[in-house]
Amino acid sequence: MPRKISPRITEQLEAVYDRYNRPEFIRPDPMQFLLDYLDPRDREIVAMVASSLAFGTVKHIVTSIGIVLDRLDQPSAYLNEATAKTIARDFKDFRHRYVTGDHVSALLWGIACALREHGSVEGCFATHLNDADETLMPALDRFTEELCGYTKMPKNYLLPAPSRGSACKRPNMFLRWMVREDAVDPGGWDHIPASKLVIPLDTHMYRIARTLGLTKRKQSNLATALEVTAAFRTCAPEDPVRYDFSLTRLGIRRDTDLPAFFKACGVRVTD
Repeated sequence: MPRKISPRITEQLEAVYDRYNRPEFIRPDPMQFLLDYLDPRDREIVAMVASSLAFGTVKHIVTSIGIVLDRLDQPSAYLNEATAKTIARDFKDFRHRYVTGDHVSALLWGIACALREHGSVEGCFATHLNDADETLMPALDRFTEELCGYTKMPKNYLLPAPSRGSACKRPNMFLRWMVREDAVDPGGWDHIPASKLVIPLDTHMYRIARTLGLTKRKQSNLATALEVTAAFRTCAPEDPVRYDFSLTRLGIRRDTDLPAFFKACGVRVTD
């Protein structure tokens, strides 16, 4: 049974949501790039690029995403016309930490093939949905397998999968951006249920979840993310990742007061 979130904590979660789930708290963040694309066909590609490269320092992440998007220009038009060779040529000198141009080219070619097969990235993902699945993780697994199948790189760090033991923080972030729609998450996907989203468990959310008693697990892995998501589902069954952005602001921003939040929730900080 999932750990149930108390009414007192739920009240504080809503207060934090009201305070921080606003556009002015987005930058600097990989999600900032999505706001420049009104067409969901472009936005879903930008979201995949931005989430895939979201590791390392924020400055480096933003720079690398900007480089890729500058070369894509109009993402859906570029990928609908590109060949594997032209993509490889355009990104041969790219590097983001240990990610090379080959990794990015494989990601983009996989997306391009999905667009031609299904019409959109959402259309591709939707073919892998199963109503019986409690979360989107099985669909994510099949979606990733399809994208990798289009390339010569069957295992790409930019395309992690649950079945390979990945915590899938970045893919879950991508799904949150595209499925949810509020003052922060831009949305664009209309056929994927928000109720099946999973928390993209970063270090900030992990610490907050442990302190609130939503998990006792000692590793920030997919099992922990699923447990934390199940707990949030007890107070927000249709939108279990509702508080992800606002809560992580408490850990990221220096002008917030995380200890005060814990105190208001009636929990004691032990680590």
